[in-house]
Amino acid sequence: MQGGGSDTELSETGRLQAEKLAETLKNERVDAIYSSPLKRALATAQTIASYHKIPVQIEPDFREIEAGELEGLSLADLSTSFSQFILHWREGNGQEKLPGGESVADLAERVWHAIQRVKAKYDNGTVIVVTHFFCVVVAICKALGWPLTTLERIRVQTGSISIVDLNENQPRLLLLGDICHLKDIQSNR
Repeated sequence: MQGGGSDTELSETGRLQAEKLAETLKNERVDAIYSSPLKRALATAQTIASYHKIPVQIEPDFREIEAGELEGLSLADLSTSFSQFILHWREGNGQEKLPGGESVADLAERVWHAIQRVKAKYDNGTVIVVTHFFCVVVAICKALGWPLTTLERIRVQTGSISIVDLNENQPRLLLLGDICHLKDIQSNR
């Protein structure tokens, strides 16, 4: 579990993924690039920005979920040590806080408010937001009006591209977790 408390650098694979992502987006019209302040997201955003000659704007509310006591645990440890919590969390529609951390509902509100601020500034523009797994899936749920429990059914990988069109009265998911640009890179995920 690598949450908001893990401010790790990109691995070699991560750097390759960031470069492939940047190359894929280099010919797109981009009005702004926003990033989580965490090093792994910021380095990716800066790689993308190098093709667009625009500054990366750091948005603290795009940092990953505060995982508290779950920070750094493996999936095996999560299922063993926190199986009861995870069951209650699922039944509570994301309202229950992670031990020592925040709830998915809190994360969704934080991320959605940041998205609304960016949208107000760049209405009808194209904005790239570089963030983290939970932020992406809760933003998609919020945009489409899906319950937060749906996030367990959404999978996006590191370096993937998801596109949500917020310029309509009815937001539309145009692309979810595309990794075609990463086909030549072996991932540790």
